[in-house]
Amino acid sequence: MRVRSLTLAAASAALLAPTTLHAGPPVAREGPTTHREEVDVGAADLLSKVRDCTSVSRGLYRTDRNTSATIPVCGMPGAVFWKADMDIDCDGQPTARCNRRTDPYFSAATAFQQTDGRHLNAERLPYIVVPAPSGIWNPSDHGVRGGSVAAVVYRGRVQYAVVGDVGPRDMIGEASYATAEALGIPADPNAGGAASEVTYIVFADEPVAPIENRAAAVTTGERLAREFVHGGPAGRGN
Repeated sequence: MRVRSLTLAAASAALLAPTTLHAGPPVAREGPTTHREEVDVGAADLLSKVRDCTSVSRGLYRTDRNTSATIPVCGMPGAVFWKADMDIDCDGQPTARCNRRTDPYFSAATAFQQTDGRHLNAERLPYIVVPAPSGIWNPSDHGVRGGSVAAVVYRGRVQYAVVGDVGPRDMIGEASYATAEALGIPADPNAGGAASEVTYIVFADEPVAPIENRAAAVTTGERLAREFVHGGPAGRGN
């Protein structure tokens, strides 16, 4: 999906304003559900919850420019989700691994910014990319905006991330270098990524602020995942 086909200003204006995040180690959850006073949610729990799709998009998305459109955005109370590939987004602040030399599609801008006004850091911040609003689907219609928390599931692991960038109107399936690395997916923007088996679950209406606070994304994500799987406030779950 590494195609820049829209202006970031137009994309970010079309979604609600974001929030911001602080650095901290990425957290990927592995293995079966464990039980504590508050019950943790594992990859199998989340995948079981999104086994069936009720489409909320008016059409289908491509995963890459040269593929057919086959991916719907699905909806449930409290969340939307899709199952796709993962292309690597290295945009934002230039770093050792994300820059014009390592990524031919590199852009120094992301649709959403930190509280200090700087663009996001794809090497350090787990974030996902959502499609720009279009006739296929408008993320803000379903409570998805900059800073919204996502659970990204791949081969038994769960990584909590935020919505941090906006991509082409007709493609889906992209996340930051840090998201891929935490899930054990090759993160090189040229040769990395995953061809399939990635599930993106985005929780509605509770964006993290500041957007760059990874610890807050994990704490919020774990709570929203519990509510989503087991039922809880604001009509989440069944």
